[in-house]
Amino acid sequence: MTGSLMPLAKTMPTPLLYVRHGQTDWNLVGRMQGGQDIPLNETGRSQARRNGMVMKDFLVDLGKTSDDFVFVSSPMVRARETMEILRKEMGLVPDEYKVDERLREITFGEVEGMTVPEMKVDRPEVVRMRREDKWGYVHPGGESYKMVSERVAQWMAEQQDPMIIVAHGVVMRVLRGLLCGYAPAEVPDLDTPQDKFLLWRDGSEAWV
Repeated sequence: MTGSLMPLAKTMPTPLLYVRHGQTDWNLVGRMQGGQDIPLNETGRSQARRNGMVMKDFLVDLGKTSDDFVFVSSPMVRARETMEILRKEMGLVPDEYKVDERLREITFGEVEGMTVPEMKVDRPEVVRMRREDKWGYVHPGGESYKMVSERVAQWMAEQQDPMIIVAHGVVMRVLRGLLCGYAPAEVPDLDTPQDKFLLWRDGSEAWV
């Protein structure tokens, strides 16, 4: 697929801080996690604590306080646990944040719980079709990156305040695509670290 996503930079409030949830045991072994509600492991909790401690000081560097931001999370367990650890490290009441269903992770449908090596044996057609068009491929019983991008774009269009977001890897990728105008074919390969957070401000992005 050619072309770029239409950037939403002119309509999004800024700054925006995005945290991917911490590591889970399924992340560790490379399982297709998607819509499964897998909790953080101890590494994931440590990553969330790190991001909260760094973010607390970083807001001071920005000349901001936590009151300047809306905190919003995916409804999934791993995201909410990350958000609550993050807020605790920032000295905030852990459970005082918004949740939005549109920030859920992509659903991989029938292949959730499988690793790529397992898929190569049991569902080789999925591996092949993902390789051919990872952006547009609709996983059997699930979603495509394009579908996730559409629901995230709908959510973004409603936002009016600077935000601190905790959600997922695919959601992070499509959000970056929408903010920065990456080509759809580039979006599935964008980095999604769990031990740092993304700053988007004045039309550009950086890792903190």
